[in-house]
Amino acid sequence: MDLSQPPTNNGLSLGFLSHASAAPPPLKNNRSSKITDDSISFQIESRIQSRLLHMPSIPLQLMDQQIENNHHNHHQAENNSDENKDNEEDEGKIEEFRILGHPMTLKRKRESDSGSSTTSPPSSSKGFRVSSSEMESRRNAVRAWGNQSLRDADPDIFEIMEKEKERQYKGIELIASENFVCNAVMEALGSHLTNKYSEGMPGARYYGGNQYIDEIETLCCERALAAFGLDPESWGVNVQPYSCTSANFAVYTGLLLPGDRIMGLDTPSGGNTSHGCYLPNGRKVSGASIFFESLPYKVNPQTGCVDYDKLEEKALDFRPKILICGGSSYPREWDYARFRQIADKCGAVLLCDMAQISGLIAAKQNLANMYMLYALKFATILWSVQVLLNCDIVTSTTHKSLRGPRGGIIFFRKGPKPRKRGMLLNQGDGGDRYDFEEKINFAVFPALQGGPHNNHIAALAIALKQVATPEYKMYMQQVKKNARALAAALLRRNCRLITGGTDNHMLLWDLRNLGLTGKNFEKVCEFCHITLNKVTTFDDNGNIIPGGVRIGTPAMTSRGCLEADFEIMAEFLLRAAQIASSVQREHGKLPKSFLKGLENNKEIIDLRARVESFASQFAMPGFDV
Repeated sequence: MDLSQPPTNNGLSLGFLSHASAAPPPLKNNRSSKITDDSISFQIESRIQSRLLHMPSIPLQLMDQQIENNHHNHHQAENNSDENKDNEEDEGKIEEFRILGHPMTLKRKRESDSGSSTTSPPSSSKGFRVSSSEMESRRNAVRAWGNQSLRDADPDIFEIMEKEKERQYKGIELIASENFVCNAVMEALGSHLTNKYSEGMPGARYYGGNQYIDEIETLCCERALAAFGLDPESWGVNVQPYSCTSANFAVYTGLLLPGDRIMGLDTPSGGNTSHGCYLPNGRKVSGASIFFESLPYKVNPQTGCVDYDKLEEKALDFRPKILICGGSSYPREWDYARFRQIADKCGAVLLCDMAQISGLIAAKQNLANMYMLYALKFATILWSVQVLLNCDIVTSTTHKSLRGPRGGIIFFRKGPKPRKRGMLLNQGDGGDRYDFEEKINFAVFPALQGGPHNNHIAALAIALKQVATPEYKMYMQQVKKNARALAAALLRRNCRLITGGTDNHMLLWDLRNLGLTGKNFEKVCEFCHITLNKVTTFDDNGNIIPGGVRIGTPAMTSRGCLEADFEIMAEFLLRAAQIASSVQREHGKLPKSFLKGLENNKEIIDLRARVESFASQFAMPGFDV
């Protein structure tokens, strides 16, 4: 019977034919099968009189008919269940549906039996299947580029890195801002954590899949507060900055407007360029001076120490919104209590950049401890140091005396303010609570940085765990002992030290009485496999001259060196100064001619051999050579 009445202009009709209906004759080569008498045919008829457009009917079976037949043969199905299962698999899948209210079933033959296509891929109800050989081929293709060793993937870089490894092992490292990390830190830095993007803060990321990254960063923050003895109710921390310069600029960005004023130690006096820096010609060197107005305070040229009276006078005139204590080349202790007084008088936030001395502060080895013991009973923390008791915000690198990965960190106060600071101009909106946390976190991301380096954060968590141990405290004690031993050894040899000595891990050697510049001496030491760095100094008239070098003890202490070993290093340094003086007399001070005098110099070759023999005795953290 015909169930459709299509429009006359389309030439097609939809219908069902009973078993009595005669099927149209098949076309030549037509693969249609015969229709059984107990079936109903589904047919699309064309009214266009053309044999080429004639469609074969498709056999369907009524659901009721199927049920009736099944009931009639129920006992036979029980006796031949296995045979019926095979037949059902041969006939294919049965699909039920309704047309105009009539229940229908459609039997599909399996594609393997239909023969309708010999090129279609194998499939199943679970989706596309790939042969095991093809999948293994894919895996091998990924392994070919993804699992190569560095030696195989890039022999050029591998060779250069091996040379650098040998240089570190055979040399004496005296740069105050460098150190050696442990193998665990290196493992984290070179781990799969570098694969994950995690913009935002723990629990508030812009990407999914960060549940374990959140755990790592949260643990790192907890360890940072614990390492410095800080109460998490009173202090917060951000471990995402890429460097201490980034950390400092995030503080400025969060708390200041462009053009607002900051004040830090003058760069030639030992300050850091991120605290503001101008060249003598007026050129602005750092972003701190480009986007903000900076005015430096200086050290006394005769003593090399900060003149706090002049600092206070300048601060009260300049009225900075952020006052910065801390520097890159300052071997003496800072008077943090005096800084706090000055900051309160001029209405400034007090920021401490402790990048150079953070390890000493964490191990409580800075002299300021003894000055502030009376304040501890009023503190909300169990134990701390003058730095963290007096400052509002503290920044640091993580790779110097802390022996962690290269990066930065920011500590900031939160919670209620002390009553005496409640109305300070720049400590918020005049309320009684600190509002640094949201501003600083927003400045780090999204204002200045993108996604944090998760491999660095994990490595920092490892380093901070070590910082909290008694072994680390002993290490920092030895760092100070070694610095004092080296300073004493140089002074005994009539060398001149800026400020006359050291209170921390570094000392500044004034080379003017030897007639040398820091640059030339640095180059001679480098030829002899001793690394240190040049610094500017002040002459007797207060003029800036490149006449000194900075020397630090953390790196070689990490390799196991003690006071007697630094006595030997003092001999090496003095011998290098003698060689530099000799070359300078013969070839002059100009860099080109001076460097020519260092090539194939027998005295340098001899000293380098002694240095390498000495340094190779000591173990190297993180790797074997």
